Amino acid sequence: MNDILTLAQIVTSRRQTALPIIDLDQAPDSRESQLVGLLLTGTALTPLQTAKALYGQATSANLVALKRLKSRVQAKLLNHLYFLDHSDPLSLVSRRYQMACLDLLHKGIALYTEGDYVLSQRLLRRCLTEAQAGEFTAYAVQSARQLCTIYAHLNKPAAYQQMDRLLQQQLAVQQLEDEAERLYTSSSLALAGTVKARRTLLPQIPEILKQLEVLHRRANSYNTFSFQYRLRIAHEELLGNFTELMRLTGAAARQMSQGKLNARRFDLRYNTFMSIVAYLRGRQPEKGLRLAQTGIQHFACTSSNWFLFQEYHLLLALHGKKYSYAQQLLLLVAQNPAGAKLRPAALEHWDLYRGYVDFVALPTAPGAPPSAARWALLLPEHSRDKSGQNVAILVLQLLHHLRQQNFDEALVRLERLRKYQQRHLLGDQAKRSRLFLRLLRGLADTGFDPAKARKRGQPTLEMLTSTPLPGNAFAEVEIIPYEHLWELVLLQLQLRPVKG
Repeated sequence: MNDILTLAQIVTSRRQTALPIIDLDQAPDSRESQLVGLLLTGTALTPLQTAKALYGQATSANLVALKRLKSRVQAKLLNHLYFLDHSDPLSLVSRRYQMACLDLLHKGIALYTEGDYVLSQRLLRRCLTEAQAGEFTAYAVQSARQLCTIYAHLNKPAAYQQMDRLLQQQLAVQQLEDEAERLYTSSSLALAGTVKARRTLLPQIPEILKQLEVLHRRANSYNTFSFQYRLRIAHEELLGNFTELMRLTGAAARQMSQGKLNARRFDLRYNTFMSIVAYLRGRQPEKGLRLAQTGIQHFACTSSNWFLFQEYHLLLALHGKKYSYAQQLLLLVAQNPAGAKLRPAALEHWDLYRGYVDFVALPTAPGAPPSAARWALLLPEHSRDKSGQNVAILVLQLLHHLRQQNFDEALVRLERLRKYQQRHLLGDQAKRSRLFLRLLRGLADTGFDPAKARKRGQPTLEMLTSTPLPGNAFAEVEIIPYEHLWELVLLQLQLRPVKG
């Protein structure tokens, strides 16, 4: 009881005069609750509108009061961060354990500053235990250092020396982890940058991976494993080594199931996502589709990660010629209210996919609607913010005009594709795109005659089929594999013969 008594005395003597949070479960009878209610409606209100809704009129005095109210509400909402529920199984698995460490560390240090060394020790030791179990080295260092301070203050040399040895061990590991993080972060930033930056860094990645391997052998911690693993994944993906990517993700999943990786840290969602990327790019859409159908359960449908996962789920369906299933996925995504929160670029991705699905799902429908979004039809031949998708957009424009039998406009798109190829589709990484564009140009050369185009394009098609998918470092996206898309284009022309 003495521990609770001391805690009660500290809390009652040091508590704030005003409640530092908002009671969100009560009826909105206060200005603070009313403002939160207005914010949660999702309606964008100006300060004048907000003042009028809260105070009845938007006078100068009420606008000043609103400014003060917003400041108080923000401070109290920030205080609610101490009480968030992190038990959602669909969130990042490490989050709940990381936040538990932070919570214990905060309470332990707060009690120490108030002079309660007994309960402070207990909480800090719990924090240390949790940090070691989750391999959160930074929190282990902080809790061990604070315990050393307490033991020194209490004149407990044996306890101090034991904790100091642990602290030195954790500091050594943290130093290695910091160096691994520096290598990983600087590499990731370069790989996420311009094509030039990627080309410069890619040859250096093997040496960086060797350095990370050395650091991991010395530290033998989850953090050093994670930095090394994620950079290796990124490297193989960018180079197009999809067989190796499948091996890496599969090996990690097996290690996890065998208890060789920290279950409090290993992100199964990330590993599942990279596995389906590997299956997609490695031309095994059937296996990837099976994994995607079970893997989606690990993602909350309200998160942006759910939509990203569904993008690859959809691409797997399209690459596996499951066009009806692709339609079902598009409908599922469209019905998700969380889609309203997506960035405009992400919404355009889904628009682009929808254009392709419309083309392949209803090739025989008379008077079919345009199979391209309006923004896609109006784009120039090269849009920098659509990097990696320019060929897909230009091809979609071409498909749209082929469906409409508007061959004059189709010729314009073919010319745009030719110019884009000359300027941007260079090197071995763009070989598949160049071969596909050669097939498309054969349409014009044969007067859009499908039989003649098929015969003329057969050698090119064979070359295309034997050319592997490039890595993601420089590649254009193939929403539908070029081989499949060529057959669909010919089918479209067969179903809608050129008018004489």
